[in-house]
Amino acid sequence: MSAKKILAVDDSVSIRKSISFILGQEGYEVVEAIDGNDALAKARAAKFDLVITDINMPGMDGIELIKNLRQEAGYKFTPLIALTTENQMSKMEEGKAAGATGWIVKPFVAEKLLAVVKKVTG
Repeated sequence: MSAKKILAVDDSVSIRKSISFILGQEGYEVVEAIDGNDALAKARAAKFDLVITDINMPGMDGIELIKNLRQEAGYKFTPLIALTTENQMSKMEEGKAAGATGWIVKPFVAEKLLAVVKKVTG
């Protein structure tokens, strides 16, 4: 079976690198995107099994990205995980309404990230 492809979207280089490192060690293929616009272009160019996106980013934020991805035929049922420092219920509700599958609050621990990824990618 080929490795699951994951799109990691965050305007923070260190967050993207840590997601790539953690998931890469577990055999996942990780592609990084610097913001929502970059992510949308990459998601349209290749199919990903999971998208992990930051919420607060310049340009297109994570909520807009999730809304846009849900309108793409190939991403109607793809797990979309919001990764953010936001833990207010209103932002979580907004993310859920946009189509987010789940939520990971930063700073995250590797075990938590891996558990969520394994759960949603089967």
